[in-house]
Amino acid sequence: MSKFKALIVPIHDLRFMTDLFNHYQLPLPMTIDEARKEIIKNIWNIYEQNEANNIAELLIESITKLPRSERIINGDRPLSTAQQNLLHSSGFRLQKHEPIQYIINEAWFAGMRFYVDKNVLIPRPETEELVEWVVKGVKRQTSNVKLLDVGTGSGCIAIALKHKLSNIEMWACDISDEALNIARINADALNATIDFVPLNFLDPDQWKQLPAIDVIVSNPPYVPQNEKTEMRKNVVEYEPATALFVSGMIR
Repeated sequence: MSKFKALIVPIHDLRFMTDLFNHYQLPLPMTIDEARKEIIKNIWNIYEQNEANNIAELLIESITKLPRSERIINGDRPLSTAQQNLLHSSGFRLQKHEPIQYIINEAWFAGMRFYVDKNVLIPRPETEELVEWVVKGVKRQTSNVKLLDVGTGSGCIAIALKHKLSNIEMWACDISDEALNIARINADALNATIDFVPLNFLDPDQWKQLPAIDVIVSNPPYVPQNEKTEMRKNVVEYEPATALFVSGMIR
């Protein structure tokens, strides 16, 4: 007779063990497609559909480092644990209305990638029209031209102008040391030679720090303080007030 006896487990114990296993079973890694849906689900009540879709693509591209074509082809590719953690922390920031550009530290302007954070205004596509207008005007001048970008922020205007008008002497100033540091980072990354000067342009006594300038360009604060309550949270709660509001320009 065998020394071993069959182990008989009551059916209710089997169910308990199955439930216990399922409870502690590690969840499957989230795929790229699932991550996209998760982001959109979390911000659908903050942004319109198209904007939410664009934000999701920007965040997934930043996390995976994959171009759009590969993300589409490999939508079932699982994210790593580190990528999932970054996705969840970034999603939490998005739900707090933080701009995607500050979360991924990136914004595009004039076909170039700029580093941005809370110390600088996020470059706007419509500001590219200002750059093109200045380029047309300066190209008509034959002599060496000195341009000054007042309130340079991320440096996007000055850098774009230097790329389009390589022969100009480009200067840029800002009241914020933090903004100038970011502008210098962008100028170095984008191979643009620009003289950056920390100064408050509204103080004439500080103009002596500048050479004789031929053209001044600026995208200054233009929003009245009384319109602050009408603005979106992702703008008014995160972007620098000194770059947005008219009265914030004077210290």
